Amino acid sequence: MSKSCSGLADELVKCLSECDCIKVEKRSFRECAGEKSPSISSECIGLRETYFNCKRGQVDMRNRIRGNKGY
Repeated sequence: MSKSCSGLADELVKCLSECDCIKVEKRSFRECAGEKSPSISSECIGLRETYFNCKRGQVDMRNRIRGNKGY
């Protein structure tokens, strides 16, 4: 279960590295992932929300019994 969100994490890093926030503005991944600016595409925002829900599912005891849905 600890590896169930790793595919989403890789996709999120790949998506954020191609955004203007990192390429043009030269900001860190943490700063770009945490904001809702127009320099981040809607695909990256969707991946961020999905990754958040996956990580939250790892902590939720109901999902721990059933298993995380994964990627």
